[in-house]
Amino acid sequence: MGATKKQKAPSKDVTLKKIKGENFYRNAKQAARVKMLSGGKPVRDKDGKIIQAAEFQKGENETKPGRVQPDRRWFGNTRVISQSALDYFRSSLSTKKDDPYSVLLHRNKLPMALLDDAANPNLHKACFPGTPRFRSHIVDTEPFSDTFGPKAQRKRPRLDVGSFEELSKVGAAVLEETMGSSSGTFIYRHHGFQSAYADHSDPIFAKGTSRRIYGELYKVIDSSDVILHILDARDPIGTMCESVLEFLKKEKAHKHVVLVLNKCDLVPNWVTARYIQHLTPRYPTIAFHASPNHSFGKGALIQLLRQFSRLHSDKKQISVGFMGYPNVGKSSIINTLKSGKVCRVAPVPGETKVWQYINLTKRIYLIDCPGIVPTSAHDSETSTVLKGVVRVEALPSPSEHIPTLMERIKPVYLSRTYGVPLPDPDDPSRGWEAEDFLNTLARMKGRLLKGGEPDLDGVAKIMLSDWVRGRIPFFVPPPERPEALNEAEAKAKQKRKGKEKAEETAVPSVKQNLQSITQKCTFLAEDVVPLENENDAVDNAEEKDSEGESSESKHANDEEQLSWNDVFQEEDLPIGNQEMAEDASPSIEGAVH
Repeated sequence: MGATKKQKAPSKDVTLKKIKGENFYRNAKQAARVKMLSGGKPVRDKDGKIIQAAEFQKGENETKPGRVQPDRRWFGNTRVISQSALDYFRSSLSTKKDDPYSVLLHRNKLPMALLDDAANPNLHKACFPGTPRFRSHIVDTEPFSDTFGPKAQRKRPRLDVGSFEELSKVGAAVLEETMGSSSGTFIYRHHGFQSAYADHSDPIFAKGTSRRIYGELYKVIDSSDVILHILDARDPIGTMCESVLEFLKKEKAHKHVVLVLNKCDLVPNWVTARYIQHLTPRYPTIAFHASPNHSFGKGALIQLLRQFSRLHSDKKQISVGFMGYPNVGKSSIINTLKSGKVCRVAPVPGETKVWQYINLTKRIYLIDCPGIVPTSAHDSETSTVLKGVVRVEALPSPSEHIPTLMERIKPVYLSRTYGVPLPDPDDPSRGWEAEDFLNTLARMKGRLLKGGEPDLDGVAKIMLSDWVRGRIPFFVPPPERPEALNEAEAKAKQKRKGKEKAEETAVPSVKQNLQSITQKCTFLAEDVVPLENENDAVDNAEEKDSEGESSESKHANDEEQLSWNDVFQEEDLPIGNQEMAEDASPSIEGAVH
């Protein structure tokens, strides 16, 4: 029999039934792409007119010229203010604008551009590079009618100076005045003097000045409603970031700044009280001692933050940023407020690397920031080391900073701390030479090198570490109260003209019992001043302030006040703005006590 053709076995795979109209060539993604490409074109008839517009395409009705309704709300003045009302606002707001104890409410309802025009540095050109910008009084120099129009008489520009020599003298005087009043951020170098050798500075002294650190600082400033500037109570003026405070005053005037004197247990109580009295007229100041068990000022600081949260009642929560020099205790204060270890702390600078959010309450958030070191022409490498900015173990030559350290400390404190006898017991003010003291201390501690040579650098590191950690008694004497400030406050106390006696009003401050601070260091009798005089002065000022409140309330109704409707006239407002003016509050500022 011939070979028969074998039939194929039926396939075991399940075959799908084909449906008419189903797309077997494209999947869903490809079909959507084709639809997108073909759907962007309009449908036209045989004459080329659009029958169906494409997606996101305007029709012919929308492209025809429109007509603006001739309504006075489009073309009329939305807000009109009279010159007398503007003068009243300018005079009343100028007295409270720079007051740190007053908070401006409804800032967007006030004509701030008209009030701050003269003080806005962005509207005027600078005379010299590096100098502040001044407003040019063109109208005061020559009226507009004498310059333009039919009565114009000007043939050449009229200036206040007559020659280029006078102009150069005026410029030199302005530059000299600016350099004298600057806080050290502007460094002027004469072009005729050039050093023969370039000054070499170790990179370790540039800690806290990098772009990354300042980037973290600006993130904290932008995210914060309240900024706590932490200062070292031993040297508050030296650890104050003046350049950052000037930036906040000019660019971030709506943010509240509070000064916190940390490590107040390392100085006598009268020093803390005097520094609070010196810094309180500038910013609200609080004394603080960061400790897990024996803290001071914790309740006062939390209460102050709660008052700020009540001011910002329109926000769900407020953010409080911490800033200051390295190793001043920013993270330690946060741990004290939280009563636990939420931030890494160490007795060396540079422990905090990046910013960190901490939840204090449901309405208050804390932001920790790395320490910054503002560059200044007045700070040397030794002053930077003594501020605790640089890690002691990383210093290339620690012994060269000891002479300046010994000049700031009384010899009695060094003798008491390290047990080295004074060179002259009859004269306690007479000290040692730096090298002799290091030599004696190294032999007492047994810090010797090969051949019996004393390890001066090793002993210098010990002294610098004790200095930074507060084991050596030291403080910078507080400045005396200037007479100009007393005269300015005396003038401010006069509420009305022709008053026979000025009312005594004390500067608002946070009440704290500084006598309850536990002192860590023991000071000499000559460095300890009784705090009774300071407290008596404060109590007298408070009593006079309470007596003056009644008289102030009597004169409050006598003074002429302008309401919101008197400033912004309703007849010139659209309907929507009239409703806003009726609901607006005439109050401008709210006091923070």
